[in-house]
Amino acid sequence: QVQLVESGGGLVQAGDSLGVSCAASGVVFSMYAMGWFRQTPGKEREFVAAVSRNGASTVYADFVKGRFTIARDNAKSSVFLQMNSLKPEDTAVYYCAATQAQNSYSRYTSGSDYRAWGQGTQVTVSS
Repeated sequence: QVQLVESGGGLVQAGDSLGVSCAASGVVFSMYAMGWFRQTPGKEREFVAAVSRNGASTVYADFVKGRFTIARDNAKSSVFLQMNSLKPEDTAVYYCAATQAQNSYSRYTSGSDYRAWGQGTQVTVSS
């Protein structure tokens, strides 16, 4: 069973950059497509970005396009989310998620597609 642990959250100012990481264990990481989601109190969890098993295919939510980058390192069983030009509305708990992928290029944008979740890491952007 895959286990996911996020790290790297924190408090930054608007316009700053921040990277969050997710380390996986317990599985062959390269068999899993990965995603990042976020949630704020009182709101539904929302999709942020996803990457295919081989890292070649990515997809982003419209509100982070051009600002966030998802990447993975299969040798280190890790996925990363680099966040640039952060805005106060990016404040949320960020979760990584994993699911076994059907092929090397699939990536998934719905939370219901994912079978494992990390505990989340808080990102706070002050204005």
